[in-house]
Amino acid sequence: METRKPAPLKALTGLRCFAALNIVFFHFSNPQWFGFLAPVVNAGFISVSYFILLSGFVLAYNYADRARNRELDRKRFWEARFTRIYPIYFLSLLLSLNLLRSESQSHTHAMFWTGVVLTPLLLQGFVPAVATFLNTPAWTMSAEAAYYVIFPWVAKWKRPERMAPHLIKMAGVWALGLVPGALYIAFNPDGIARPDRWSYGPWLWALKYTPYTHVFSFVFGVMLADLDRMIERTARLRLWLGIIGFGGIYALLSLGSLMPYPIMHDGVLMPLFGCIILGLAGENPLAHALGVRPLVFVGEASYCLYLLHFNLWNLIHGSHVLDALGLIRFDPWISYVLLIALAVFALHFIEKPAQRKLREWMHATTVVKSERVGNKE
Repeated sequence: METRKPAPLKALTGLRCFAALNIVFFHFSNPQWFGFLAPVVNAGFISVSYFILLSGFVLAYNYADRARNRELDRKRFWEARFTRIYPIYFLSLLLSLNLLRSESQSHTHAMFWTGVVLTPLLLQGFVPAVATFLNTPAWTMSAEAAYYVIFPWVAKWKRPERMAPHLIKMAGVWALGLVPGALYIAFNPDGIARPDRWSYGPWLWALKYTPYTHVFSFVFGVMLADLDRMIERTARLRLWLGIIGFGGIYALLSLGSLMPYPIMHDGVLMPLFGCIILGLAGENPLAHALGVRPLVFVGEASYCLYLLHFNLWNLIHGSHVLDALGLIRFDPWISYVLLIALAVFALHFIEKPAQRKLREWMHATTVVKSERVGNKE
């Protein structure tokens, strides 16, 4: 029996618009430009943790039932994930080739070639020294690829029957997610007095940019999908959860340096991200506000915006096109608009066509192999 495809959650796509833009602002703005939202922009790195948790939730929301019913074809699942992420990922690497010289100057010979080999294979994140090789945001896709590999087995975990025991298990995963940051604070292996977004150290680099430390967020997201099934879509609780999630994150970020950076970078916000997702997965005014068509339209291009924003920013400013057109006085705001427009273009004219071609090619290859096997038999 074929499992029915779950309904789309438009508000979560709408929020992806803001999450991706917040990463752009984090990298290419002065947070003080944004007034009361300055704490959110200054901590734009949290959007990456949100994306990882959301990825676990969305995959489980769409595929967990099939995995538990033994209807999930792992090979086809992995092919679908590959065709989804690799075209834009590959494009981001092509647009970053001009950085090879600077990468060779900033790494040892061995580490440089390690980056050259591992990055196209989505494996660079496992070696912290080259995790951000060529295109800094691309490390996230190395982590995501690893989580896609383990997802078919994680998704087969037994469906919880009661909410309380499941919440306890989720609390355990949250606690495990806090361990890497807590250990960093306790032992301070890089000798940094007060780590922040500008700090660098090999151990902090590993904490921020490797799949090892973020896997708990992904698993938490997978488990969140089971909790989502236990709450009615129209339940008023969802609205309050959404409000608590947004309000709680803003309150924590407003504390600034009072909140230790190593645990803010991922673990501590998991429950609040979970509240936001549960809230926006319901039917309530908050979900309706973030599910409007313009936000969903841009949110669908959030992957392109996230992965290409370094490349596109350098392209816009390296070409001096704004100077040539007399538009430089509107920068950086016009650059933000151009980034969104180019991301939408990349989605519809590069990512989707390439995805279709790859899937057609993979299907054709599978058919040919099947025919060959049939002939041999």
